[in-house]
Amino acid sequence: MKFGGTSLADLDLIRETARRVKAEAEAGHEVAVVVSAMSGVTNRLVDYVDRAAKLFDLREYDVVVSAGEQITSGLLAVMLQDMGVPARSWLGWQIPLLTDEAHGNARIENVDTSEIVRRFSEGQVAVVAGFQGVDVQGRVTTLGRGGTDTSAVALAAALGARRCDIYTDVDGVYTSDPRIVAKARKLDKVTYEEMLEMASLGAKVLQTRSVELAMKHRVRLRVCSSFDDSAGTLVVDEDEIVEKAIVSGIAYSRDEAKVTLINVPDQPGTAAGIFGPLADAGINVDMIVQNAAVDEKTTGMTFTVRKTDLDRAVKVLERAQPDLGYGELSADPNVVKVSVIGVGMRSHAGVAQSMFKTLSEKGINIQVISTSEIKVSVLVAEEYTELAVRSLHTAYGLDAD
Repeated sequence: MKFGGTSLADLDLIRETARRVKAEAEAGHEVAVVVSAMSGVTNRLVDYVDRAAKLFDLREYDVVVSAGEQITSGLLAVMLQDMGVPARSWLGWQIPLLTDEAHGNARIENVDTSEIVRRFSEGQVAVVAGFQGVDVQGRVTTLGRGGTDTSAVALAAALGARRCDIYTDVDGVYTSDPRIVAKARKLDKVTYEEMLEMASLGAKVLQTRSVELAMKHRVRLRVCSSFDDSAGTLVVDEDEIVEKAIVSGIAYSRDEAKVTLINVPDQPGTAAGIFGPLADAGINVDMIVQNAAVDEKTTGMTFTVRKTDLDRAVKVLERAQPDLGYGELSADPNVVKVSVIGVGMRSHAGVAQSMFKTLSEKGINIQVISTSEIKVSVLVAEEYTELAVRSLHTAYGLDAD
């Protein structure tokens, strides 16, 4: 069972969480609980470090920002004990949950669950501080923002758990963002692949790394609400879904910016010359399209980067202009990526055509297109976000009755 910050925001909510855990333990299950910090606490701890020094040791940063989970794990264990449930809190270094030495964004290498399993035999509930681990030097590490989901999935995989329940402030995974699409439906089941696409394309229900880990180790996930008893949504292997929908959801991401280079030399090595310096600067490039050649010697190149990386990307490309030899650079932060997702697309033709036709009928111009086996994404002007998402949701028959 994993509980996020909104589920642990105050003592009353932590006590309600303890009641949920107690119910599972009394049902005869061996239970491990992974907790986030109280809502807003991690942001406050990060702010403390930022204000303490302009340049700081990331190892000390990890010590500070991991403190929030230590508090909630201890409080939840105290409340479980008060309810008569044997429980013990575990910090990352106590398990230990071993990671590499990439402080601030560490990756898990091994989880030793032997002592937790031994204590299961004594009827004890394990309350684990998420988001944190320990490296080979014995230093505390953190897993990056949203890392508690990853902690939970890694622990579930190591324990061979029957299921990993992710308790959050929504009651499942929807066909689209209910804040934009009033007729969005909650999905009973969704595949790992679909959930991974949704997570990477803007859906905030699960952290991308946690879905990757669940898919790798075939850990069944259940996304459910901390505030009601609805069944939630199961994230499972494709084989567990008998009738696969052609399209399962419509996702969107506002974290996109478009860069276009005009009059780029049309010759071997040009693409490497453009994207090499961006990679060296740690700037991730997403959608890419090479425009039709203006003449036999020049072409155009359009691609997207994260909105927060746009200014850096422009500076990198401007510095490289003498070597690249392009004529003009334009940047547009006012774009959004809209995606149609579904494993059923593998065996059905015409999904992309329906998308393009629907957007055309609404007068929405497509700027860039990218596809994968179970996804079609387009870049459109930001002002058309809601219209595009709602129109596509209706066009693929996803609206609730």
